[in-house]
Amino acid sequence: MNKLHKLASLALISTVIVGCSSSPSEPEKTPTPTEPTTPPISESDRYQAERYDIKEDLAPKEPMSVEHIDEIVPQYEPYSLGGTKNYTVRGQRYQIIKDPKGFKEKGQASWYGKKFHGHLTSIGEVYDMYSMSAAHKELPLPSYVKVTNTDNGKSTIVRVNDRGPFHPGRIIDLSYAAATKLDVIHTGTANVEIEVITPEKPQSEHQQKTLPKYQIQVASSPHKDRVETLAQDLSQKLSVPSFVGSDQEIHRVLLGPFDDYNLTQNALEQVKLLGYSSAFIRKN
Repeated sequence: MNKLHKLASLALISTVIVGCSSSPSEPEKTPTPTEPTTPPISESDRYQAERYDIKEDLAPKEPMSVEHIDEIVPQYEPYSLGGTKNYTVRGQRYQIIKDPKGFKEKGQASWYGKKFHGHLTSIGEVYDMYSMSAAHKELPLPSYVKVTNTDNGKSTIVRVNDRGPFHPGRIIDLSYAAATKLDVIHTGTANVEIEVITPEKPQSEHQQKTLPKYQIQVASSPHKDRVETLAQDLSQKLSVPSFVGSDQEIHRVLLGPFDDYNLTQNALEQVKLLGYSSAFIRKN
């Protein structure tokens, strides 16, 4: 491979969109008669192989208890710019659903965990396997979805902020926490039905003030000392109250509470500017 070809390959790798199961990318280049007849490893596969420290996905060493997993309360969020763009994976074009209100779908759910923990999702947020999140191929990001495991009747709500799963028959990839909540961890996959929840945008100051108080969850970790340090640091930098919410082995950095939704949104934007792109708003 000559120098020009190497530079072109590196440029292509840098444009790959990040995803949970397979990164959205442009179709592979068709070999010309002067190139080797043996199909090369795709740039997408090479990128994935180099990007993750763990080759095969797995759960944390210690099982997670479902009792302390918080339910997400859907909040109005504008869609991200990248979360509304059509894209291509493995030669297949995916069209984003423009109006997902009332959208329902049945199929199989899978889950993803430690291999992807701490890496970026498709819209640039940090994947946290202990958060109630998920990946979907065609919903605008972020979206809120009610997921029901039709094998056992259990249901929960997740925030969709990633792309995938790119496997036949699978319609949603659950975070480790969400999969634990629905008892999908041991089975690996489960039959599910999903339904999009579309929160209404607050229209007036009066409506915003009548809503419950809000908190911002910044991060979660099993290391309490690190979480406490981060909570103090953010409180000083942003001049907002902070505290640590602990449930068994998991500790969360929480900011607030806030009475006004707009103020909460402003604080969330500041938090994300500091690098905590997976932070989200939740009700008290």
